[in-house]
Amino acid sequence: MNKYLLSYNLQLFAKEGVGGEKTEEATPKKLEDARKKGQVAKSTDIVAAFVLLAFFLALRLFVGWMGNSFMSVYYEQYHSIAEIVKDGFTINRAVVELRDSMLKILLIGLPIFLVSYVLAVFVNIWQVKWKISAEPLKPKLNKINPITGFKKIFSKEKIFEFIKSLVKLLILGSVVYSNLKKKWGYILQFYDYTLQQALSAIGSVIIEIGLEISIWFLILSFADLFYQKRKFAKEMRMTKQEIKDEYKNTEGDPQIKGKIRQKMREVSRQRMMQAVPDADVVITNPTHLAVAIKYDKDTNSAPVVVAKGADYVAGKIKEIARENEVEIVENKPLARMIYFNVELGDEIPQEMYQMVAEVLAYVYRLKNKQ
Repeated sequence: MNKYLLSYNLQLFAKEGVGGEKTEEATPKKLEDARKKGQVAKSTDIVAAFVLLAFFLALRLFVGWMGNSFMSVYYEQYHSIAEIVKDGFTINRAVVELRDSMLKILLIGLPIFLVSYVLAVFVNIWQVKWKISAEPLKPKLNKINPITGFKKIFSKEKIFEFIKSLVKLLILGSVVYSNLKKKWGYILQFYDYTLQQALSAIGSVIIEIGLEISIWFLILSFADLFYQKRKFAKEMRMTKQEIKDEYKNTEGDPQIKGKIRQKMREVSRQRMMQAVPDADVVITNPTHLAVAIKYDKDTNSAPVVVAKGADYVAGKIKEIARENEVEIVENKPLARMIYFNVELGDEIPQEMYQMVAEVLAYVYRLKNKQ
């Protein structure tokens, strides 16, 4: 039986790379890059719902004024017909009258259009903040690819949009039906009303239906916004490898950064060792720590630490000190105090003056004897 056994390389069944699945949340850099390209989580329905609600609210506020204004324009144009006929009808006169009427009608409707426009801008800024990007306007070949377009027709997003449209139609139909059913008897009495009364009644019914539909659409649009944000967050997810690559590109390769830091330490150490021959004294503990001190009264108000190190570095400091005949003094407490409390290039703090002065005095006496 063993001759029929086959060996398989299980790595063939592994996913490509470490962390091939997009399981990690998007980094701030990726979200910012997507934002620059115009890729953000937003709902167009919520803008339309707010605008629709604002339209009917503004209509309710200004309907009386607008109705009177429209009627005024109508009567004005109606009474001007006799004057036009009397003066002689011409195409130019008709164009002028029509232009004046359209301008007056536009001015009457301006408050509603202005409120709707301002609210549309505000809602868009509220959703995605203020960021202008021309990236979405650039032509892309994949957008006109028939295969890609065919796939999108049967995508999960299109199915969601279809269901959403059905829900909107159901809401629209049910609201219109329920309102007309309640007001049917009222509507049947319209033949007893004057033109102005009938228009006012119809306007009232339309505004009431519009407000109810707007509120339902607004609720639906918030659900859509929640879905769009979740969908966008899922699309922006990254693999662990992508996060590592992004970190390398932004922060640099950790190995290279480590080598750079090592090189900088070596350069700093060499510069420190070059200062040891000019030191006045090297204080040790005596095996693990070494601190080189120099005092120049013309330059500094107190002695300065020109070199310090532990273990191997301490050994190198002492070696250079011997080669250059710099005095080495053993003082365990002082060596530890300076090593752990004074940075390289800093002056000795005031609380150590007495101890350091005693060491320097001892060194100066030895140099004078020599």
